[in-house]
Amino acid sequence: MKKPDPKLERLNRLGVRNPHPERVRAPWFQSGDFFDANDLIQVKYEMLRHVHVDGASKAEAAALFGVSRPTFYQAEEAFARDGLPGLVPKQRGPKGAHKLDTDVMAFIEQRMEDDGSIHARALAEQLETELGISVHPRSIERAIARKKKP
Repeated sequence: MKKPDPKLERLNRLGVRNPHPERVRAPWFQSGDFFDANDLIQVKYEMLRHVHVDGASKAEAAALFGVSRPTFYQAEEAFARDGLPGLVPKQRGPKGAHKLDTDVMAFIEQRMEDDGSIHARALAEQLETELGISVHPRSIERAIARKKKP
């Protein structure tokens, strides 16, 4: 059985592994000596360098590096704004418990004070009926756990 590649595991863990390395057609990525098509940051940087230093067109570079033109423009803007760290993919989706604001948490804490044995499922049902907010019970459990941390 083939042993897992530690670099690929590290790229996965850091969230910077190229999901489609097979789409990278740049010849210097084919040898595998220095350039690695699995490294998304390296691919994006080389794509930008190919345009700004080698004089390739943006559409040509996007096709050569296996990305869409909008992705090229996003990478270009992020690099201009933030430098190399701008090429690191950003976390998608909500960044926190956006429904569980201070008012909702006060509601939950009051219910827990009134009934110490109340479960998250019952709290979710009360939030739905009394405040009209749909929150998954697991989100409530996580918010309670965050509140308890020092």
